[in-house]
Amino acid sequence: MNPTMHTYDSKPVLAQALAGRIAAQLSEAIASRGSALLALSGGSTPKLLMETLSGTEIDWSRVTVTLVDERWVDDSDERSNARLLKTHLLKNKAAAAHFVPLYAAAPTPESALATINARIDGLALPLDVAVLGMGGDGHTASFFPGGDRLDEALDPNGTHSVLPMRAEGAGEPRVTLTVPRLIEARALYLHIEGDGKREVYEQALNGTDYPITRVIKLAAELETYWAP
Repeated sequence: MNPTMHTYDSKPVLAQALAGRIAAQLSEAIASRGSALLALSGGSTPKLLMETLSGTEIDWSRVTVTLVDERWVDDSDERSNARLLKTHLLKNKAAAAHFVPLYAAAPTPESALATINARIDGLALPLDVAVLGMGGDGHTASFFPGGDRLDEALDPNGTHSVLPMRAEGAGEPRVTLTVPRLIEARALYLHIEGDGKREVYEQALNGTDYPITRVIKLAAELETYWAP
């Protein structure tokens, strides 16, 4: 499957375009089913997207937001994706949204795995919109090269919604939504910026075995948004 590629001249223009697309799909979900479910990625790339999305005119009180993945740190930690989301998205009009975290107050992700899976499985799945990012090593979500549970997380027939992940490139232990939860999303996006990431993405399209390569192959539909 060759994903659709949307290219933009600048990051602000990309953020406006993708935020508008996401907002429209969340509104459609609310109109059709009474609620909407959105999963966003962390990192520095989506900050402007979150800021832009926070001011969109939709019924945020009917939107539930969760994360694609999370570092196993409390949301007071600067590296917390929950903190990033609360800072850049859950304000302005989006302050009315309901947030479901992937972190739980437990010493390890493994010890809280049942709790987190129950939390995600209790949502009105499938996700209406999921937005992935990608690292320079070809990881997406917390599907890191060499991850201890990478094959399990990338198994399209897996039964877990969330799995822990430990890898040399991950820093802290992490938890991540698994491939089944991501590829079943009604809309799946990949948001990348910069020439380096575009090069990695094109390598993935040409068959280099990155984790993102496997997601691209498994997804029925994936739209990529890129700006320099």
